[in-house]
Amino acid sequence: MSRNSLFGPLDPAPDAGHADPPPRKGFFTDTSVCIGCKACEVACKEWNLLPADDAGSMNLLGLSYDNTGALGASSWRHVAFIEQPAPAAREPEFLGMPTSTLPGASPEHQRTELRWLMSSDVCKHCTHAACLDVCPTGSLFRTEFGTVVVQEDICNGCGYCVSACPYGVIDRREGDGRAWKCTLCYDRLKGDLQPACATACPTQSIQFGDLDELRERAARRVDDLHGAGVAEARLYGHDEDDGVGGDGAFFLLLDEPEVYGLPPDPVVTTRDLPAMWRRAALAGAAMAAATVAAFVGGRR
Repeated sequence: MSRNSLFGPLDPAPDAGHADPPPRKGFFTDTSVCIGCKACEVACKEWNLLPADDAGSMNLLGLSYDNTGALGASSWRHVAFIEQPAPAAREPEFLGMPTSTLPGASPEHQRTELRWLMSSDVCKHCTHAACLDVCPTGSLFRTEFGTVVVQEDICNGCGYCVSACPYGVIDRREGDGRAWKCTLCYDRLKGDLQPACATACPTQSIQFGDLDELRERAARRVDDLHGAGVAEARLYGHDEDDGVGGDGAFFLLLDEPEVYGLPPDPVVTTRDLPAMWRRAALAGAAMAAATVAAFVGGRR
C-alpha cells in the first residue's frame, strides 16, 4: 500500500490499475451563475432512467421551492434553493430587469433583507472514495476516467457504502435495496459525450472536462469575482491536500459550505483503518501473551 493510498494527492485511475488512462474527468459547478432551473435534474433522470421520488409527488417542500430535497438513490443531481436573511452588502446594480425603479433606489422601494443561493449538488467522485474501500462485492469500481461507479447488478444491498460516504451522497433505493448514485454518465463518457446534466445546463454553471483544466478555469473565475467585488467567492473540494484528496466534482460557492449543506472539512472515513488494524493486532498480541503467562504461572 502506497503512502497516499488512503489520503493525500493521488492520481486515482493509475492507482486503481488502469494502464495509460485518459486525463481525469470531473465537474466544476459555478454556483454564482446557477439559476435553479433544474434542467440538470431532469436531464439526469431522463438519461439514466431514474424513477420519480416520493411516488411521483410533485409537491414543493415546506422550506423552499425545492421538490427534491436532497441527493438520493433516485436523485443523482439536486439543486438546492437556499433562501435566508442577508444584509445588503453592495450598492444596487441594474440587471436589465423590466422595472423603472431599482430596488433600494428610493425609500418607497427598499431592498429586502433576503438572498437566494442556488447550487446543483452531485456525487463528488472523491480521490479517496470510502464507499469504494468498504464495498465487499466489488460493485463499486474506479473507472479509467478517475470516477467512481456502482454496478447495480453486483450490489448486494449491504449498505456499507452509505455510511462510509463523508458527503451523504450514496443511497439505497426503497423497495429495491441496492445502492445508487451519480456515475458521471460513464456510458456517455465511453462514447465521447459529456454528462447529460452539463449538456442541459443553460448557464454553464455545470462545466465538464479534464480536471486539471477545470481547476485552472475555476481559479480564474474566483479571481474575476474577487476583482468585481464578490469577496465571498471561494472554491470547495478542489484541494488535493484535503481530507479526501480532492474531489472529482468541486464547486465555486458564495458562502461557507455549511450554508449549502456541505461538510466544511470532509475526511475519508477509511483514513484511519491501518492505524486501527495495527492497534487491534497489538491488543491481540498482548492478550495472547497474558494468556500464555497465566497458563505457565499456574503450572508452577
